[in-house]
Amino acid sequence: MSAHRPSRDELWVCQLGTVPYRRALATQLELCRRRQAHELPDLLLLLEHPPVYTRGRRSHPHELSLGEPFYRARGIEIVDTDRGGRITYHGPGQLVGYPIMAVPDVLAHLRSIEAALIHALARLHLDAHSRAEEGPDYTGVWVGPRKIASIGVHVQRHISTHGFALNVDMDLEPFSWVVPCGLPDVHMTSIAAELPPAPDAGMRCLRRLAAHSFCEVHARRQRLVSPRRLGIDAPVASPPPAGAPAASTRARPTEPPRSVAPRAPVRTPVARRPEAVASG
Repeated sequence: MSAHRPSRDELWVCQLGTVPYRRALATQLELCRRRQAHELPDLLLLLEHPPVYTRGRRSHPHELSLGEPFYRARGIEIVDTDRGGRITYHGPGQLVGYPIMAVPDVLAHLRSIEAALIHALARLHLDAHSRAEEGPDYTGVWVGPRKIASIGVHVQRHISTHGFALNVDMDLEPFSWVVPCGLPDVHMTSIAAELPPAPDAGMRCLRRLAAHSFCEVHARRQRLVSPRRLGIDAPVASPPPAGAPAASTRARPTEPPRSVAPRAPVRTPVARRPEAVASG
């Protein structure tokens, strides 16, 4: 394949559908290698995963508090990863985004992802904010005291992998079976739990909003590309095992939701670049 000279003002966005986690990880690693070789420009993968717990580099065994047989019996895979942060859950109804892009400053990269998601949620009239100043375990996006998006990245040779997971309309119960983000008292929420049903708050709309906001925060021009353009086949997930968590349960948070005027995106600080950064 001939080399592609990345355009500084262009970011490729590719929608992959539902992809098993291990397959998506292998795809990321291959695309990262090609980005490092300047065969591809910066890009953003948007997808969903079948039920899976992923453990970051700072995870501890006690975060799977009910024991691995409990989770596997419910059709939830458990995968160790090289991203920063602790344990989190992925499942149907959650929008996952993997930016594979040049990153000169990892902490600024995290703050930019937060800002993009906050901006996207503001378009739905949902007030969200960062809690980065409280420490690495609070990385992500919050609505009041409830967490709506988790973020964790890995950077190797200045190119990022992994990214964000935004809860759109999913079964939130599997979060309660672990210690999500290493925070025993965290309450997870979703867009469906915070807002009344609306046609503009579904997964299709959120893919569009997230991609637009991500490009806007990074001052890039969006270019939609197919999986084939990236040299990969569009994966299709196997049906989830019987009893596995599904989407569209519209579970409610433990505290009354709030919807107020959007606040401005957070500023991105200048900081030194580690190779892997903590997330929640």
